[in-house]
Amino acid sequence: MTIRVATYNLHGMRDSVPALTRVITAMRADVLCVQEAPRFGRWRARRAALAAAAGLAVATPGRVGGVAVLTGRRARVVHAESHRLRGFLGLERRGMAVAVVQAGGTRLAVGSLHLDLSDPARMHHAAEAVALMERVSARFGAAIVLAGDLNEQPHQPAWRYLATRLADCYAAAPKGDGPTFSARRPSVRIDGVFAAREARVVSCGGVDAEIADLGAASDHLPVVAELRLGH
Repeated sequence: MTIRVATYNLHGMRDSVPALTRVITAMRADVLCVQEAPRFGRWRARRAALAAAAGLAVATPGRVGGVAVLTGRRARVVHAESHRLRGFLGLERRGMAVAVVQAGGTRLAVGSLHLDLSDPARMHHAAEAVALMERVSARFGAAIVLAGDLNEQPHQPAWRYLATRLADCYAAAPKGDGPTFSARRPSVRIDGVFAAREARVVSCGGVDAEIADLGAASDHLPVVAELRLGH
């Protein structure tokens, strides 16, 4: 079975929400990891309304770190949790949202992550995230998928660490040019999807959406990975 797992930094929904909704709808994601989701001022209602408008539902609780996992109709939520990652003095508090989903005969543990601009914090949180995902994977017998805004490029330490523990889906089966930031003038790849090596990456890249919508929806571009698990 092929499952579409995506990641998207929503830029706090401070840009065009109609354009954002169209881009998310165009992804046709079974599971969507989001970063910079609203955290204040009716944050639950705003997240839920965006998800519903794109045919998805919010799977994970909490607002720590502005991360969440949304799911489509093909993905049944088995378990969901949110975590505070280790705090660093003077830095924004980071979190991770995790949903275990069942799609057909496939079970995935999907984590949404937003790493810091600080090098030491990024490296620590990357390792912390992998350890958390490994525990959830073992508990539920689910293949790991970790996705998000890493705030660094593939040659840097935290990205390299994740790529040694999981497969960098774009590197495995690239589709399109790859850069994800900035949306209007993409020049660097700082958003990614990483999957357990038992998953076969069919493709990974951008979304077929209107260029004007991509530029108006957020300051990041989304990444969509098609994964095949099982027989």
